[in-house]
Amino acid sequence: MTGHNHIRNIAIIAHVDHGKTTLVDQLLRQSGTFRANQQVAERIMDSNELERERGITILAKCTSVTWKGMQINIVDTPGHADFGGEVERILSMVDGVVVLVDAAEGPMPQTKFVTTKALAKGLRPIVVINKADRPDARAHEVHDEVFDLFAALDANDEQLDFPTLFASAKQGWAAVDLESERTDMAPLFDLIVRHVRPPVADAEAPFDMLVTTLEYDPYLGRVLTGRIHSGRARANMMVKSLRPDGQVIEQGRLTKLLAFRGIERVSVEEVEAGDIVAIAGLTETTVADTICDPVVEKPIAAQAIDPPTLSMTFTINDSPLAGREGDKVTSRMLRARLLRESEGNVAIGVKESSDKDAYEVAGRGELQLGVLIETMRREGYEMSISRPRVIYRNDPTTGQRLEPIEEIVVDVDEDYVGVVVEKLGQRRGEMTDMRPSGGAKTRVNFLVPSRGLIGYHGEFLTDTRGTGIMSRLFHGYAPHKGPIEGRRNGVLISTGGGTAVAYALWYLEERGPLFINPGEAVYEGMIIGEHSRGNDLEVNPLKTKQLTNIRTTSKDEAIRLTPPRQMSLEASIAYVEEDELVEVTPKSIRLRKKLLDPNARKRASRSAEAQAS
Repeated sequence: MTGHNHIRNIAIIAHVDHGKTTLVDQLLRQSGTFRANQQVAERIMDSNELERERGITILAKCTSVTWKGMQINIVDTPGHADFGGEVERILSMVDGVVVLVDAAEGPMPQTKFVTTKALAKGLRPIVVINKADRPDARAHEVHDEVFDLFAALDANDEQLDFPTLFASAKQGWAAVDLESERTDMAPLFDLIVRHVRPPVADAEAPFDMLVTTLEYDPYLGRVLTGRIHSGRARANMMVKSLRPDGQVIEQGRLTKLLAFRGIERVSVEEVEAGDIVAIAGLTETTVADTICDPVVEKPIAAQAIDPPTLSMTFTINDSPLAGREGDKVTSRMLRARLLRESEGNVAIGVKESSDKDAYEVAGRGELQLGVLIETMRREGYEMSISRPRVIYRNDPTTGQRLEPIEEIVVDVDEDYVGVVVEKLGQRRGEMTDMRPSGGAKTRVNFLVPSRGLIGYHGEFLTDTRGTGIMSRLFHGYAPHKGPIEGRRNGVLISTGGGTAVAYALWYLEERGPLFINPGEAVYEGMIIGEHSRGNDLEVNPLKTKQLTNIRTTSKDEAIRLTPPRQMSLEASIAYVEEDELVEVTPKSIRLRKKLLDPNARKRASRSAEAQAS
């Protein structure tokens, strides 16, 4: 086995919004990747349209910089627990990790989740305490908290003896201590070169690599990225691919070899063991498979992935307005797209439902599935989405029903602690810790059933006036916690199809808040608002004013409507009940009953009551 001293492979892991992508921006700029006069967008690595809109990293991406003759391959990883599946595979490609922690917030659940995986693989961490220039920074306390976290995660002595830098990614400096000169990122570059081990691989052995990410290119087809474990790869060489159980999937040629150079992928003729590369030319190979020389018989062991905890039913859109806005509306198209997603995204599972033209899609959380739905919607798909359901298990020894539990960390102003504790208590949450976190904020830890958190985030932001921060992390399975109260209010259901009329909506306002504007298309069974009481109410939003020839002395009052409640995709998914669906099209998000016919709904209701009794 030989070390490749000119290569360093690192992953940058951190919680959401701790400055990870901004740090990568600075490393690219200061390593001379760009020309002096080159115009470059902020958050270069967040190239996906949804990532730019939401300000979070969704997909793990590779880049490479050169520092004093050393090639440093950097993997930018997602910071949200829902996208943890991306992170787990990535760690098999790297030899070290940079753990980035906010100097005010300290280590958060996502930091804990990914750090657990990194420490278990024996990777030696470098800790960077970012945003050290914040007025509420408490850098030294956070340093102690990181040490306590590593100790709690069973880090070995070598991992506990981690080097620390203080930095401001926004201002572009890193320093060994807070009193040092604040000039550039050179201390971080030098520390990576010095502390991270070079990849250990045998360049003379037969070629093999483990696929860790998959994407589709309109010209190249499947592009498979991974780290070469041994040997060399050359353009047009013959290879085969193996499943994790050793079964041969296919044989083919490497039509394209792509190495990461800065933010671009560059075509090369040969790559060697230890480097991170992307290859094209295979048609069936996917994530966790091994691509190797035809003489190799044994696949590379792949990292196990934590199971999905939440599922939704995706069905074709069968509303009266179907097909008006999207061009991908058939079940065949929906099935092909979902299966393609499950191939590349290891944390998502797809299986056909017992219902006609329906598919069960399982994932890590509402955000991950919401991002998938939004992506498909922008691609021209129309579909109907059910309310999220948690995935239960049975204890193999006792047969007891188990449900997923999440660890919640909440940072709120002291004035709002009471309402947050009360609301999470109603959702069967158990408080495990409460302490001040600085800046007149309190940090509260809970263990809450996943089903109790469906739709809570919007309510949490309302209760804390938008100032609270809530972080979630899958904790494990535990015995079922009992019933949790659902939505208290019924809905207003349209009795007919057509165009909503302002006059009719004006009279319906007293029944509860509306979700639609005058002039919007409605249909029978569509939900147009929330009833102020607990039962559903069928209403007519199409009613117009009766015109007569009788004159009155008083003028007609001008109709002034209260602006309707705007339901985003995430809010809609969290709002609907079991007998309701969210209709998603490229231009619209509508709420509807599963059964549009009122007589069919009554029959289903009587049948459910009879079964319950």
